[in-house]
Amino acid sequence: MTQTALPTTTERMQRDSVAASGAAGLSEPARFVREHWAIFLCTSVFVLAPCFWHWEIVASDLGSHLYNAWLVQLIRHGQAPGLWIAPQRTNVLFDFLLSGLGSILGLRVAEKIAVALAVLIFFWGMFALISAATRRAPWVLLPVIAMVTYAYTFHMGFFNYYISLGLSFFSLAIFWRGKGWERLIAVAIAPLVLVAHPLGFLWLLAAAAYVGIVEMAPRRRYQWLLFAGAVASLFAVHIYLWHHYVADAGAKPFYAFNGADQLFLFGERYRILARALLVFALISLAVDIVRRRHDPKLWTSYAIPLQLYILVELSVWLLPDAIHFPPPTATIALLTERLTSVSAVLGCCLLGAMRPSKWHLAVGAALAAVFFSFVYQDTGTVNRMEAQIVNLVGNLPPNQRVMATIMPPRGSRILVQHIIDRACIARCFSYGNYEPGSADFRVRALPDNPYVLPTYDLAIDMEKGDYTVRREDLPAYQVYQCSEDGTELCIRALEADEKNGRLDMYPEK
Repeated sequence: MTQTALPTTTERMQRDSVAASGAAGLSEPARFVREHWAIFLCTSVFVLAPCFWHWEIVASDLGSHLYNAWLVQLIRHGQAPGLWIAPQRTNVLFDFLLSGLGSILGLRVAEKIAVALAVLIFFWGMFALISAATRRAPWVLLPVIAMVTYAYTFHMGFFNYYISLGLSFFSLAIFWRGKGWERLIAVAIAPLVLVAHPLGFLWLLAAAAYVGIVEMAPRRRYQWLLFAGAVASLFAVHIYLWHHYVADAGAKPFYAFNGADQLFLFGERYRILARALLVFALISLAVDIVRRRHDPKLWTSYAIPLQLYILVELSVWLLPDAIHFPPPTATIALLTERLTSVSAVLGCCLLGAMRPSKWHLAVGAALAAVFFSFVYQDTGTVNRMEAQIVNLVGNLPPNQRVMATIMPPRGSRILVQHIIDRACIARCFSYGNYEPGSADFRVRALPDNPYVLPTYDLAIDMEKGDYTVRREDLPAYQVYQCSEDGTELCIRALEADEKNGRLDMYPEK
């Protein structure tokens, strides 16, 4: 491989695979990065483009994270009586990053930097894990890796979980291929994974334990015994959760969540793209297996990624989509959709085990071009909606309470209601802010505070338009969709005893 361009032949790709694999610990991968720093830099620039191609980054919960970072500033300056900051130890790393950068550079700049860092951590963490799993630098998969980076988890704005996964991929890659003391680096990263999100930490512990045991007992029959034990453990967890908590099963069959579903975002056309990616993956794997059927190393290259992928898919089937905990903790929801982020990455590990070919890069690039063109169009629409809200609340007196019932586009899996939160920063108070009532984040609220509804359930009712306005809520205003396509927004003053969503023209489908 040259130092300034992607490999031009399969043989050169395979030659550089040894350098990227960590066969001699971390010294060879470190040398590999130093020698190809220009490629890594240029790739990073291209990967960050969607963070800057619109004025606002569209990632559902991002608006809420940014708004609550602003509330933290108000609380620390004594300007928000009735709100307080809890000593949070997990599910908070991205929020710490926003607050720290925001206190120095301002929240708008902090948002761009924090999201860009999260994207790079996830993208290159995924690259590192695929390299460790396959002993090959996955250059031909760069377009697919970019799509997974900007898939469901990103656009839902689950940034603590997102960073947690990215860091866990780095940690697992180092643990997998590191030698001796080098594995201490993986151990040092693990606490950051936990601070970011507990689910990422649990995945890291489980995957590292599995890989570590397999590496110590490489004989195939022992691997299958370990695999069977892992399956039994998942069934045990399934039984425990359903007997000790109120749990919700997913509404769709488990096979609908195979990793490719991460590409299903703002409407039905993404479903077609997700199916195209799945077909591409299956054909590519079938061709590779047929061509290498006499290769004694075929099983070795696919074994661990395949086992981990099957175990994660079993988790999608056996674990609940939501778990209801006793108050004050809110429901932990969308676990199935979160898990398929890991499915997608392990699916890429399987693709990385193939012998690389130019047509893999060509098809992946074509799919990525279509995917990102769709994303650009749809996030542009959401940006225009948010600009309307900024104008609407900008005409109100300062510091008014504002509610919003903003439903996603028909057929979309990506929520957009939190654009009200970001638009309210330094202008108004987002009265339906769900974070304080959930008790899962730093900002908490006293029952009689004037800034936010006191409970999570009330906030959810407000988002759905089912909240009955109380006299003590007034004065308050409602931002609602006032066109049949849902892209035009209006504002009105609310009255006591009315349902806040009664004038919406765009019902949720």
